Amino acid sequence: MKGYIHSVETFGTVDGPGVRYVIFAQGCPMRCLYCHNPDTWKPGIGEERETDDLIKDFEDYIPYYGTEGGITVTGGEPLMQIDFVTELFEKARAKGYHTCLDTSGIMFDEDNPEIMAKFDRLMKSTCLVLLDIKHIDDEEHKKLTSHSNKRILAFAKYLDRMNIDVWIRHVVVPGITYNEEYLTRLGEFLGSLNNIKALDVLPYHTMGVVKYENLGMEYPLKGVEPLPHDDGKKARDIIRAAYHRVKGD
Repeated sequence: MKGYIHSVETFGTVDGPGVRYVIFAQGCPMRCLYCHNPDTWKPGIGEERETDDLIKDFEDYIPYYGTEGGITVTGGEPLMQIDFVTELFEKARAKGYHTCLDTSGIMFDEDNPEIMAKFDRLMKSTCLVLLDIKHIDDEEHKKLTSHSNKRILAFAKYLDRMNIDVWIRHVVVPGITYNEEYLTRLGEFLGSLNNIKALDVLPYHTMGVVKYENLGMEYPLKGVEPLPHDDGKKARDIIRAAYHRVKGD
């Protein structure tokens, strides 16, 4: 099976455990204001790659990955190509390779039996999910991404029921998500789950501005300053405190 790929990074260090072979899938329905990869939005373009070809390419670098590394599929939004990702992960797991899915969960739809069957099948060959929760408040989430967060939070609960390990990612943006109420609510939601293995709080940065300029696009958050490191740490502490209150720790 072929998939549309934006690019491949052969030495990823922030996309799952160990050193990773990172596949950036093309296509994304979200329009996050802080997105630094707008060139991944449009579906059906990019390089067409076979799953066997990607597995073979990964295996060329195995000496660098050791026993902790593996394959991560990110995007864009990889679940726009769920059949392709499933075939890739099934082949990887058949050879004992660690698989990691980096997703927003926006394609999840528990009211659609056909889609749910696809998710159930994919989860059988998924070792870890990096779940990017953009905003805990639904109305603010719509402003930030042009989509509701209801499917995303439902996906988080589904992963909990399926006992899939999850690393949460949350970008903290001044004036948008850097807000004690929202951070507390996020921590409380995470505290209701039992499969959270890590929390990555990512301070907003402006490294994507140049890419927008090169693409001839207006940067949506022009003028918003990067979040200072200390504020990123404070945000993480707020989330963790709320999480542990719910857990009764």
